[in-house]
Amino acid sequence: MCDYYSIRWVDGVVRMLDQRLLPDKVIYRDFIKCSEIIFSIREMIIRGAPAIGAAAVFGMALVAYHSKASQTNELIKELNSAAGELKKSRPTAVNLFGAIQRIQNVVDRADEMNLDQLRQMVVSEAMKFAEEDIQMNLRIAQNGQQFIPERANLITHCNTGALATVGIGTALGVIRVAHESGKKIHVYVDETRPRLQGARLTSWELKQLGIPHTVIVDGASGYFMKKTKIDACLVGCDRIASNGDVANKIGTYNLALAASAHGVPFYSVGPSTTIDLSTGCGEDIPIEERTGEEITHVGDTQMTPEGVQVANPAFDVTPAKYITAIITDRGVAYPPYEMSLGKLMNG
Repeated sequence: MCDYYSIRWVDGVVRMLDQRLLPDKVIYRDFIKCSEIIFSIREMIIRGAPAIGAAAVFGMALVAYHSKASQTNELIKELNSAAGELKKSRPTAVNLFGAIQRIQNVVDRADEMNLDQLRQMVVSEAMKFAEEDIQMNLRIAQNGQQFIPERANLITHCNTGALATVGIGTALGVIRVAHESGKKIHVYVDETRPRLQGARLTSWELKQLGIPHTVIVDGASGYFMKKTKIDACLVGCDRIASNGDVANKIGTYNLALAASAHGVPFYSVGPSTTIDLSTGCGEDIPIEERTGEEITHVGDTQMTPEGVQVANPAFDVTPAKYITAIITDRGVAYPPYEMSLGKLMNG
């Protein structure tokens, strides 16, 4: 087993692996302020929908743990303010908002608690949230094994491993457990422009795990599907609408189109906390637009002419019709998703 992790709570300190520096440097950073957590989410020190959710609950736990409040109502104000700021950090991943709501549900019951009880309850709920993600990852991995042959060539996009969650990962967790169970796996890894989460992060994780893989440019997926037998595409998800449309890292939609054209099964993999039944379809999902420098520069080197117009959506939406199945901790949803997703979420 590998000992790296994305985020942990250590006695009033939130410790994160700085993913901006991988694969060159493995550096963990310690934070004690919620403002630092917000910065880490915005600047992608931590990324991946489940890990962002964990960062949010731990950010609010830091507020409770370190607050100088002398009365319960003072701490309530601090927590509500922190929740409002955290919600502004990144808009697309629904896990962030669900995580914050978990802590706000505790705050809503604060009238029944004294100050110390509220502190303890917030920290306890944050720890519970993180442990639940670990367990969800394990169930996702088991639910996904039925789709991985004993010998398989797979394609994945972005990073969906332990770096993107608190546990072993979502789509990459399925791949990891398949490998650890003895299946002969080879993974084609989209580099995932513009921040190269595939080339930098997924390849680094697969190397730590000893899983054979090949990094390819994003535009090469169709080429390899035509040239090589690809058994499945497995990708993550940042928000799943009630009709089965899925928002995920930019480039996922292109990959789904290539998979559809070549008859390759395409699976979206994620925790049930990513399912947002209040969002009817992909058109209703807010898409984060990030700074143009992520495209114009690689590191400190500018790759484009000065002053060119740049568009940098961080996510795209894959229509449900291109998704073979959605693999979650609660089970697997199949089309029509309007029915199957509701059944999963309602038990």
